[in-house]
Amino acid sequence: MIFVIFVATLISIVMTPEEKLKIEERAVEMLRTVFDPEIPVDIYSLGLIYKIDLQDDGNLVVDMTLTAPNCPAADFLVEDARLKLESIPGVKNVVVNIVFEPEWNQDMMSEEAKLELGFL
Repeated sequence: MIFVIFVATLISIVMTPEEKLKIEERAVEMLRTVFDPEIPVDIYSLGLIYKIDLQDDGNLVVDMTLTAPNCPAADFLVEDARLKLESIPGVKNVVVNIVFEPEWNQDMMSEEAKLELGFL
């Protein structure tokens, strides 16, 4: 009897592909609301998000970079992103990793971001 309950609990934890896609899309929406205080463009459009990995158990791992390694807004950006991502229903835990490989450059920005910042 205990085995059956344990299996049922495990099954309910695993997300369907549709649920996973919906949460990943919501994660992108939330990352588009995180702005560097010095730049009027969100971190997703700037190309600072390298990976969004939603695991079946609801844990979300995001790899992001910064426009410069010594960015004074780094702590603010990571915490803002983490708090917003944790608010998504179905997400249980968020880890935001700062990475510097590959090195960020302006080519990683969306066309809209380049236009907004006057690079087009």
